Amino acid sequence: MFLIVNLAVFALLIAFLVKQQSSDQTLSKRVFTGLGLGVIFGAALQFFYGAGHEAIATTLKYVGIVGSGYVSLLKMIVMPLIMVSIIAAIVKVKNAGSLGKISGLSIGILLATTAVSALIGILVSNMFGLSAEGIVQGAREIARGEALQTRLASVETLSLADMIISFFPGNPFADLAGSRPTSTIAVVIFSAFIGVASLTVIRTQPELGKSLETFVNVAQEVVRTLVRMVLALTPYGVLALMTKVVAGSNYSDILNLLNFVVASYVGLGLILVMHLILVAGVGVNPVRFLKKILPVLTFAFTSRSSAGTLPLNIETQVKKLGNGEAVSNFSASFGATMGQNGCAGLYPAMLAVMIAPTLGIDPLDPGFIMTLIAIVTISSFGIAGVGGGATFAAIIVLSALDMPVALAGLLISIEPLIDMGRTAVNVSGSMTAGTVTSRVLGQADNSIFDSDEEISGERANA
Repeated sequence: MFLIVNLAVFALLIAFLVKQQSSDQTLSKRVFTGLGLGVIFGAALQFFYGAGHEAIATTLKYVGIVGSGYVSLLKMIVMPLIMVSIIAAIVKVKNAGSLGKISGLSIGILLATTAVSALIGILVSNMFGLSAEGIVQGAREIARGEALQTRLASVETLSLADMIISFFPGNPFADLAGSRPTSTIAVVIFSAFIGVASLTVIRTQPELGKSLETFVNVAQEVVRTLVRMVLALTPYGVLALMTKVVAGSNYSDILNLLNFVVASYVGLGLILVMHLILVAGVGVNPVRFLKKILPVLTFAFTSRSSAGTLPLNIETQVKKLGNGEAVSNFSASFGATMGQNGCAGLYPAMLAVMIAPTLGIDPLDPGFIMTLIAIVTISSFGIAGVGGGATFAAIIVLSALDMPVALAGLLISIEPLIDMGRTAVNVSGSMTAGTVTSRVLGQADNSIFDSDEEISGERANA
């Protein structure tokens, strides 16, 4: 009976969002409405049933059909969107020489901001006096620590050279299917080669070139239409995802580790401020920038998936920030797999500072700080080569510092809550890299940035 009632309420919330879609409500407003309704519904489930109740778990299985289904649809269009958009951008720009500048500057900004993020993590951890001493290890924490130990062996077998080699598309069809952790970058590289080859055909065989350009334009429009169709479902996906996060959280664990949660979000907030300072430095209004990327950060926050946010990331950079298709695609794709400010920068640095006192290391020692920043920055470049994510970043950094990797499992109970903020900051970092790169290279369309157009020119009744 409880399941029928819960799903009926969830259906009514979806119906409310459908009604909003038929009215004159923008997609951004509907996304935030879905976010708010998800928080309220998730909190209500916790209030009526209590944490860990079977009724919540059963309800979330069915609610998860909407949330997980939406994330899967987003992942479905990631590879086609990247491939077609990069090829089209190169064909339209007709300047293969600019690709090196775009890639180099985007990656450089991502790595530099990751280094600063690590420094912020060190400072925030020391400011809040974080330490692994006194944290109680329960059954879940111990199990997580043992699992991390088993993964360490596979991580240690990978060298920096192996990580870089993994970026190259040995089998582009397998990479288009997302078979490897580095498939996204491999598709970017493959698409760049196709784009450059297309330029050669256009230049040497004009007749074929015209047909090729027409085909690329048609393919791009088809993919864009597909993206718009999927993005129109965002409010419903956010509603389901936020319900799952709020209803599935263990608030007693959060309270026990509240100091780390607060410190993490203070650090993430400082990184976001750094991003705004960077865009302001290239002449972009930071307040306007934040307003335009907020719906993207909201989805990244609820989905906890940088890869799943790629379509919305690219679409926003092109249609709302005016960063240009080539810059937007390269920065978003690189930012989803390397130089992640939250997962690969802040988080491993905070863990290392927490663990340091238990090993007799002074977390304020300049030598320790410089070593930690260097390791975090280098490992963030190769995180994609071992699967990506904050867990692998922590494994690499802690093992490089000869710290016990198992201690990274201490925070498993609050991992989802922190991961939401980390993912949003990761996405913000990639959009910042794209915005700065486009302005430095003079490839930005400021008229788009200054406009108030909704993504894809669509309003709620589209």
